[in-house]
Amino acid sequence: MKTEQTSQKKIKILTVSDYIDKSLKDKIKNKTHDPVDLILSCGDLPPEYLSFLRDRLDKPLYYVKGNHDIRYTAVNPMGCENIHARIKIFKSLKIMGLEGSMWYSGGPNQYTEKEMQRIILKMWFPMWIKKGIDIINTHAAPRNVHDGQDVCHKGFTGFNKLIKTRKPGYFIHGHIHKSFKTQEARITRVNGTKVVNTCGFTLLEI
Repeated sequence: MKTEQTSQKKIKILTVSDYIDKSLKDKIKNKTHDPVDLILSCGDLPPEYLSFLRDRLDKPLYYVKGNHDIRYTAVNPMGCENIHARIKIFKSLKIMGLEGSMWYSGGPNQYTEKEMQRIILKMWFPMWIKKGIDIINTHAAPRNVHDGQDVCHKGFTGFNKLIKTRKPGYFIHGHIHKSFKTQEARITRVNGTKVVNTCGFTLLEI
């Protein structure tokens, strides 16, 4: 019975992207933030901020880079793990990361649709070996789900195919700056997948 109860325990995840939310930072500094099990970053945040979250909350932090993340190095953000084009297993969760935005100026972490589709294609075998994906963690949104119409903020159609074929429980992204009055307003259901815009931060229990 104990093993069964443990397997059903929810995993609390803090997800962040795009800008530093002062209320979150103050809670973490003052040690008044609710405990979490894992931190996911969807990009466009200073590496020092990710290191701060990792250090203060003392939990694993997995990230993908956004189109403005030009100061990241192999050792910075300190203590955090880049999961771009990788699948990371945390407890019972299989998490895949895909960095960057649609190509618009030739800068770092920008991809054409074909380039992103090639990256995704290389992930099909690892996904098959892992027998599915629970969370897809990206910077850009899927096409026509939360995305914009300008070139920079268009989503990738390859992400739509991932949702349709792999059916992850969650698809978490940033890049699209928007304020939200409720947690539910961040989420759009696409078939059985919850697509979450985590601009700023949000908390998930999975």
